[in-house]
Amino acid sequence: MNHTITTQLTDGTATFAVDPALYPLDALYGAAYIFIDRCFVFLDKDAKGHVLVSLSPKKGPADEATLKSWAGEFGNELLSCAWRHQIAAANRQVLEQVTSLALAGAMGPPSLDDLSNFDFSSQPLEDPLGIAQSWEEKYKKKAPAAAADKAPETTRPGPSGDKAP
Repeated sequence: MNHTITTQLTDGTATFAVDPALYPLDALYGAAYIFIDRCFVFLDKDAKGHVLVSLSPKKGPADEATLKSWAGEFGNELLSCAWRHQIAAANRQVLEQVTSLALAGAMGPPSLDDLSNFDFSSQPLEDPLGIAQSWEEKYKKKAPAAAADKAPETTRPGPSGDKAP
């Protein structure tokens, strides 16, 4: 199977066929969009099902070198768009999750009505490692030790040399 792009230069137009099995239609549209500022891009289908791409200059005739350059750049852009299409398809779920989280964050904090409708009676999440504890639980005051366990009080001299209680 031959996947090379053969460019035909006729009447000041570069024409070539692209296999849609090799390059998705979305990638073809993306590559065509890049070129609409410098030339007319026409897409058609031949009898074999290949997409025919025609690049024609917008102003005046173009020389052969310009047409070949456009065809080569179009092939490179088509490859780039096909690669981006493949990456987007492979990461669609991650992209959707990130987008939904970003939109949810843009909505702002919950209102008082949202909080009043929230069910606080449900069980907390399981915490088998014991790491999800509140500040109060983590830093609560310890129970006073028994009097026997207490160390004897020491006195230190006060500012006037007296011993402080």
